[in-house]
This record gives sequence, C-alpha cells and structure tokens, in this order.
Amino acid sequence: MHKRKLGRSGLEVSAIGLGCMGLSSGYGPATEKSAAIALIRGAVERGVTFFDTAEVYGPYANEALVGEALAPVRDRVVIATKFGFKIDPATGKENGLDSRPDHIRDVADASLKRLRTDVIDLFYQHRVDPAVPIEDVAGTVRELIKAGKVRHFGLSEAGVKTIRRAHAVQPVAALQSEYSIWWREPEAEILPVLEELGIGFVPFSPLGRGFLAGAIDQHTKLDPGDFRRLVPRFSEEARKANQALVDVLGGLAAARGATKAQIALAWLLARKPWIVPIPGTTKLHRLEENLGAAGLELTADDLREIEAAAGKIAIQGARYTERLQTFVDR
Repeated sequence: MHKRKLGRSGLEVSAIGLGCMGLSSGYGPATEKSAAIALIRGAVERGVTFFDTAEVYGPYANEALVGEALAPVRDRVVIATKFGFKIDPATGKENGLDSRPDHIRDVADASLKRLRTDVIDLFYQHRVDPAVPIEDVAGTVRELIKAGKVRHFGLSEAGVKTIRRAHAVQPVAALQSEYSIWWREPEAEILPVLEELGIGFVPFSPLGRGFLAGAIDQHTKLDPGDFRRLVPRFSEEARKANQALVDVLGGLAAARGATKAQIALAWLLARKPWIVPIPGTTKLHRLEENLGAAGLELTADDLREIEAAAGKIAIQGARYTERLQTFVDR
C-alpha cells in the first residue's frame, strides 16, 4: 500500500483509509462484532494504516469496536475520531451540536477510553457549531495537543472562512468532507484553500455511498434502517437518472480491467497527492477491491475522458436531508 502525507502536517497514512461508520450505524443493522473486528484487522494486514470513527457512530459503539480491533496493532495505525455532537443520555441518540470547550475535553477523555489508547492521532470537529467561536474550538484542541491527548486537529464539512480562522489558532492537519465524481463542490473554493494552507483532504463517501460502485440501482430495496432511504439523491427517480454516471465509470473500468469503484477512487487519488479517501465497507472482497485502486494509475487521456463524459451528466437529487444540510458550514 502506498503512503501519503496529509498536507504539511507530517501525518503519513495509507493512500486509502477505512471509514468504519457503516460497521455500526447508518446503513441498517450493525455488523456482527467478530466479523467487524476481522474486517478491520484484515485491512491492517492489507496495508491500511488509517481508520476513521466517531463517538456519534452508534453512538459510542463504533469507537469501542475500532479500539478493540486495533489494540494489538496500535503502534502501526492512525486513528481519527470526532467531537461536536450532543448525545442525549436518555435516548442514546444524537441531539444537535455541541462544541463547547468543556464538552470537547469530556469527549476526548471518553474517546481515549473507548479507543483503548493514550492519544488520538487526529481529532476532528465533526460539524461546525455556530454557537461556539471556532477560535475557542481550535484553542481547546491545541490544549489537548499540548497535554499529549491529541496529535493533530481536523475539521469536517467546514467552509473556507472557518478553515482559515481555525488554522490561525491551531494548524489544521486535515479537512474531512464529502467529495467524489458525483459531488464536486469542494473543487470551487475548498481545494485551493487547502493547498494554500498545506491541509490534507479526506473525502468521505468517495463512492457516493455505494452508488458509484454499481452496487445500487433504481430497483434496489434499501434496509428500513438505512439512512439513504431519506436522502433525495437516493430516491428511485434520482437513482434512475444518475445511473448514467455509473455507466460511464463502467465503460472505462471495462477498458482498464478494473471495477467501477476502483475507477472512482483512482480518480480521487489523481486529483491531488494530499487527498486520502476513506471508503467504508462491511465485506472483505469489497475492501480488497477498494484497496486495488491505490495501484491503478489513470492516464491523462483517462482523466479527460471522465471529465468530458461526467460534464454532460446533471446529477439529480440533494446529497442530504434538509436537517443534515443545516449542519454543513458555509
């Protein structure tokens, strides 16, 4: 597995990481614990060194799972987790944003215990909290870094102004936001600022929540617990229209002896050397397929072909529900 550095932070990770959320939440029933641990350890055996989790995944269950799975190889991996949501103790469910300094410190201590480690490699603010100045957030993480509890500071779904303000207080190692061939908004303003400031970029949902891999079409019946059922982009009509983009990837994949998922990931890797996608999966064969993208180098002609074809397709449907969209910083 090739390695990449997240901007100028010095944080080196595998070129492709593993997003662990789906093992515990978001896409239906949680994966059985022993199978989930086997998948995470299988990723380590195949060269993955970058693992992404958050307290709100579950909540709490995903951090505990990742901590148990990686405890035997803790010195070989980089673990990223997140703070910034309020979790209702009565219901155990996410209940809005909370990035108050005291809450950040409490989350850090709790996450360290669940992750079975004495330091968090990368601590992201999961979503920007408009009620708390970003300078206070960055300053609190700076204190945690000085205390040895955190190594690097990250942001997720943050806008340009927030990134600049945070970075002035505590250097931001990485921004995590959605980015893929079917969600290219970061290219307009975000990527230039990250390059200017030397901040790495960690795209989540690099396979369009499974759609770009060709695993889902207009006829697919999603599990009742799958949050994609609520997302406009995954309505039956939108899936039917957006299939055109998957067909483009399929044509190029067939010509290269690759898969749609590998083309989609290789396209991301070709954008910038400081981009590290974190596709998630619950299946070992899908993990191996995704990791195969790290060895697939698209030519200039390939990239031009993708650009030309994708540019003719208007993607249908919003990427978030109305409520989730309110958590995105601008």
